[in-house]
Formats: sequence, structure tokens, C-alpha cells
Amino acid sequence: MLFVIYGHDARDSADRRPVHRPAHLSHLEEIERAGKLVLAGPLTDGAGSLIVVDAESVGEVWETVGRDPYVQNGIFERVEVHPFMQVFPKN
Repeated sequence: MLFVIYGHDARDSADRRPVHRPAHLSHLEEIERAGKLVLAGPLTDGAGSLIVVDAESVGEVWETVGRDPYVQNGIFERVEVHPFMQVFPKN
């Protein structure tokens, strides 16, 4: 199943983000090595980040979210997780 993770940036995250970015990227690389990362990146308007993962359950996604250094260090002030159905491009 696919899930969208939307991390909403905290107001002061721009100043603190660079400190935690290497650990956050390492976290995403771990998900990618496991074959579960579909795509990830920051929203260019500074609102936060979008991550799409393939997981067995929403519980697995929340466990992944909990290990993210951006969550642990308050870069994301709020996180949403939503099930997602890819329609395009067709697989």
C-alpha cells in the first residue's frame, strides 16, 4: 500500500533544518534501501515536505515517521499520513 507523509514545517524550521538535514537524508536513504521509498522532497514554498512510501500498514508508516530526525527535533511541527492510490503514471 502507498502512503503519503506530509510534514508541516515549524515556523522556525528554516534556521534549524540544515543542522538535522544529514540525519533526515540518512533516514530516507534507509527507507530507500529497504525498497519502500517512492519519492520524497521539500515543498518549494517552505510549507514542509512530501514523502510517499510503500508500507504494509499505517502503523508501519507511523513507526517510520517516529524515527525521522525532522520529527524528533521539531522541524516538522505536525505530520499527516494518508493512504494513497497511484493512478498515473500507470504501472
